[in-house]
Amino acid sequence: MNKNRLEAFSDGVFAILITIMVLELKVPHGIEFISLKPVIPVFFSYVLSFIYLGIYWNNHHHMLHTVKKVSGTILWANLHLLFWLSLIPFVTGWMGENNFAAVPVALYGIILLMAAISYFVLQTVILRNHGRDSLLSRAIGKDIKGKISPILYTIAIISTYFNNWIAGAIYILVAFIWLIPDKRIEKTLTSEN
Repeated sequence: MNKNRLEAFSDGVFAILITIMVLELKVPHGIEFISLKPVIPVFFSYVLSFIYLGIYWNNHHHMLHTVKKVSGTILWANLHLLFWLSLIPFVTGWMGENNFAAVPVALYGIILLMAAISYFVLQTVILRNHGRDSLLSRAIGKDIKGKISPILYTIAIISTYFNNWIAGAIYILVAFIWLIPDKRIEKTLTSEN
């Protein structure tokens, strides 16, 4: 099966998720800057989630560039990832609307953890379908970022029982780690051509 439909469908889902999130930003009923104050937590949660969706879209895009053929298991693994990502607008809105209260912040972390696990599952399924000598296998190497992220999410989720701001700081830290450009796949693709 050709990978173009998988890419197009996934790109469409990412676009819809970002659109849904921005629609949660309600216009304030005032004309002064102070009118924006109630929207600030929702805006910050939107920015964080926008960054996360951007990171997933970017990495998903690069990973699919290494794929030669798509199997049924890859399709289902991709849907598994998209399912967890589709919950990000919900937890983003809940977290922002409730001023980063502990339970919404913990659930946000659980969704991020499940998205990280499902991304790992998709990557593993692609590796099984394409072999250990595949382009993706050479590109990801030890995948330190991919291994440390779920650990940090778990620490963040647990920390919400003590201080939900620590959890928020950890979510920002993980996003920052992934914002640092990861050139592994690009370098491997360039060396192949």
